[in-house]
Amino acid sequence: MPDPHQEKILILDFGSQYTQLIARRVRELRVYCEIHPYSMPLEEIRKFAPQGIILSGGPRSVYEGDAPRLDPRVLELGVPVLGICYGLQLLSHMLGGTVVPAASREYGRKTFTIHYFDDLFHGLAPQETVWMSHGDLVEKPPPGFEILGGSDASPVGAIRDVRRRLYGVQFHPEVKHTPHGREILKNFLFRICRLSGLWTMHSFIEATVQAIRRQVGPAERVICALSGGVDSSVTAVLVHRAVGDRLTCIFVNNGLLRKGEAEEVVRLFRDREHLNLIYVDASERFLALLKGVTDPEEKRRRIGREFIEVFAEEAGKIGGVRYLAQGTLYPDVIESVSFKGPSATIKTHHNVGALPQVMPLQLIEPLRELFKDEVREVGKELGLPDSLLWRHPFPGPGLAIRILGEVTPERLAILREADAIVQEEMQRTGWYRKVWQAFAVLLPVRTVGVMGDERTYEHVVALRVVDSTDAMTADWTRLPHEFLAHLANRLINEVKGVNRVVYDISSKPPATIEWE
Repeated sequence: MPDPHQEKILILDFGSQYTQLIARRVRELRVYCEIHPYSMPLEEIRKFAPQGIILSGGPRSVYEGDAPRLDPRVLELGVPVLGICYGLQLLSHMLGGTVVPAASREYGRKTFTIHYFDDLFHGLAPQETVWMSHGDLVEKPPPGFEILGGSDASPVGAIRDVRRRLYGVQFHPEVKHTPHGREILKNFLFRICRLSGLWTMHSFIEATVQAIRRQVGPAERVICALSGGVDSSVTAVLVHRAVGDRLTCIFVNNGLLRKGEAEEVVRLFRDREHLNLIYVDASERFLALLKGVTDPEEKRRRIGREFIEVFAEEAGKIGGVRYLAQGTLYPDVIESVSFKGPSATIKTHHNVGALPQVMPLQLIEPLRELFKDEVREVGKELGLPDSLLWRHPFPGPGLAIRILGEVTPERLAILREADAIVQEEMQRTGWYRKVWQAFAVLLPVRTVGVMGDERTYEHVVALRVVDSTDAMTADWTRLPHEFLAHLANRLINEVKGVNRVVYDISSKPPATIEWE
């Protein structure tokens, strides 16, 4: 089987909000790619040995003194280059073209006229709808470049130098608002870079299993923190395929899980997948730690610390463990090395990242090259059920951060029942697979109501349902009013202690998806 990494595209990030989308589109076309900062040293680029380079867009002007630059020697490597938006302007500026401020910013859907149907625009129509987002434009292309097309506001909207295989487009082919942008990227990959598309999840699994076997000695043991979420589950099954019974999974029930979740995880991984699974019911320990705590960051810190302590205790009983497997994904890697640098901490994330500091373990991160949709593909190839693979994201601190205020057994019971109804109704109506996340939140207020001709003073449940592709941004889902009415009716009638339901219509940003 061919190596899925044999074909590689390098994406140099100049700060565009769409850079991850470029990578996702390239991966969808079965070509491996990585995102690196525009400042990636030339020697590292040579070592990476890409078959093509894509220059992302960016918010700056090429004339700003501190605008991101490109080492001109990158353009002499002999591999095809595609500049997108800022990438086009930078190519033009570096090679002797003229870039000027646009008379007015060109933003949104525009009609793009193609003059020459070369390899880049093969199979497209004479006029295409494209997505523009720029304040500067190319007035005159560099010497040796031809104009391939343009819009009314940007006549030099696409250029090429066939001899050096340098291309640039002013619009964004990676966004869905450019309907045939996928075909343009496909043409660049297969007609210009002459790739064949070796990046499949089947080939990824085979290559990863072999890599894990090379990393882990024949007698060495691996542990994995299993939560029942998509990432840790796929990680566990993938590592199990590589090392078999030398993998031990530890599942810690922190008492903050959804209804029936602990039983479901044990049933799936111990009984069906036949993994070595240690189940630890530490519910009382966690609830005791949370007594009287209302600050969300303090909740996260206490839960995170206790999780590490419980996990380390159990791992210490196994003996001979040298490796820790965890489900780091590619967006996590990008965030730490991107053009913008690590993001500011909005919330403390609950993971096992601190474990190697407590225990001298080496990491195995088999999913660190993958996006979430690719992880699901891997899980499907490995035979995991759709009910797990399409499970909505669930925070490590669990229901503790969906209970605003103090976490008590009574409030946990109310939220568990409410959440179970939300999940059941989303599944029943088919909405579950259409949205990114849907859940209930228990608010720290009580309201007056009337039930059975009697006055009540009970809890408020907020519903949160959002659409997203990567959780970086999200919009509230426009659920049908009839469905919302039915859902609210069930919650009020069936969950003892609830007499009011509200629907969260906040987007991210400025709000976050979770309430805490």
